Amino acid sequence: MTYLFNQPSAFAAELIEGFVAANADKVRQVRGGVVRSTRSKAGTVAIVVGGGSGHYPAFAGLVGQGLAHGAAMGNLFASPSAQQIYNVAVAANNGGGVLLGFGNYAGDVLHFGQACERLRADGIPCELLPVTDDISSASVSEIEKRRGVAGDLAVFKVASAAAEAGHNLAEVFRLAQHANQRTRSFGVAFSGCTLPGATHPLFEVEKGHMALGMGIHGEPGIKDTLVPRADVLAEIFVDNLLSELPAGVAAAKGQRVAAILNGLGSVKYEELFVVYRRVAQLLASAGVTVVEPEVGEFVTSFNMAGASLTLMWLDETLETLWHAPANAPAYRKGSVIVAEAHSPAEREEPVQETLPEASAVSQQSAQRVLLLLEAMAQQIQASAEELGRIDAVAGDGDHGIGMERGVLGAVAKAREVAARGAGAGTLLCRAADAWADQAGGTSGALWGVALTAIGTALGDQYEPDASRVATGVRHAREGIMHFGKAQPGDKTMVDVLVPFSDHLSQAVAQGASLSDAWQQAATVAHDAAQATAQLLPKMGRARPLAEKSLGTPDAGAISLALIVNTVGSLLHDKTPV
Repeated sequence: MTYLFNQPSAFAAELIEGFVAANADKVRQVRGGVVRSTRSKAGTVAIVVGGGSGHYPAFAGLVGQGLAHGAAMGNLFASPSAQQIYNVAVAANNGGGVLLGFGNYAGDVLHFGQACERLRADGIPCELLPVTDDISSASVSEIEKRRGVAGDLAVFKVASAAAEAGHNLAEVFRLAQHANQRTRSFGVAFSGCTLPGATHPLFEVEKGHMALGMGIHGEPGIKDTLVPRADVLAEIFVDNLLSELPAGVAAAKGQRVAAILNGLGSVKYEELFVVYRRVAQLLASAGVTVVEPEVGEFVTSFNMAGASLTLMWLDETLETLWHAPANAPAYRKGSVIVAEAHSPAEREEPVQETLPEASAVSQQSAQRVLLLLEAMAQQIQASAEELGRIDAVAGDGDHGIGMERGVLGAVAKAREVAARGAGAGTLLCRAADAWADQAGGTSGALWGVALTAIGTALGDQYEPDASRVATGVRHAREGIMHFGKAQPGDKTMVDVLVPFSDHLSQAVAQGASLSDAWQQAATVAHDAAQATAQLLPKMGRARPLAEKSLGTPDAGAISLALIVNTVGSLLHDKTPV
């Protein structure tokens, strides 16, 4: 269980505040995360890393001289939004471009990708670096689909040292990719973790067993087995990592590696040292020389019990960068010359948000859109536990939590801007940003895309009609398929969105009212969501154990169907948009 918290919803924000207060000599808070509180050399590359909170020391603990320049911090186990990442990157930018580093999770890919596009549009050179070190999450033939776990540290360390040495963005990116290609990790879990305020673990492992290859968000492993002795676990780690050598490494014998034995949250350091004792023996027997090993907690899973072993296969360049000094709150190596601190006057100031002018009719429509969002929130809150249960069958079980955070954030923002006279379009676009910020993850990004598309179609001048709404839904569909890359049949929300959009547009084209057209399409959406039970997932966290999800519908498809049916009921009850 989690012992110390105030309001669960405030946990992530409060931990950031406390972290900064405890490490003010190294970091300062900005909107979306933290950046160095010390100056960096002008014209150098900024390394911005990030992901969900709950993985400390990743990601904020790795911000400091010789390591990252900034960290975008999402909610617990939820990727930061594109806006958060953008804010941190702008604050961290030294004039030499930005490298965005993150674990290769769908939500992170979406949000960091969107942030990268915005930075480039603003004239800030930017590159994306998804870390893919977890060998249990995909085969060698699909290596680009692998997750990023404790190998994050090795790859971020190389990228950061290269930036500190003054290399340009292209070279920093090349070296970081090289480090990623030569980094492999394998992990196990003995128990799940319990988030603040929750009465049950987010995921579970059968007592007395361990899950081989379980991910840091509870993604299913490759199989379960009895918990072994420490020496046997060391052998499992080493055997799995030596069985897959990176391209360019012909044999293990004679090679040099950086080794990281990582605790996932509840395994004691003493236990890790017992395991590492045997790891060191086994690597030495294989003719592998370990260079400056790290044993401790580097990428955790809140209070999950588990451990992982990471090997980065070194060459002369990588070894030099691995040796380079660093001074971050949770990672120190060698000795750095402490840089000058930023002055208080340079800290960012709040920016007053302005709203576009809106017609009276659009302002009235905004109030009705707010009612729809509030009804959506009530439905999602009532269904959050069931959505989590569905998601946990072959995923990590956090879909309900993320949807609840997102829709409540959207409602809060919508209320604020409605009170200030926002039009319907602006209200939905601002709500979209808040949904993405609060929810994080894949669903947060995609719902942000969807609401933005609909809000843009509605605009702030006219009363929304059936044609504008249908156009907005069609644009939402196009945006989600573009950013999420899913197609019908992949067992995602797209399997509901496509038929819903098609039937809505068709009914509107035939002259149906918005209420009638929406209700017809909502019925189709419900049936389509249930039909996803017979599909096998081809994307996301459920993909590695697709068979487990057969017979269970997709959580994202179900939540979309719930929402469109809730909206349909209100439209039928004469709550027009």
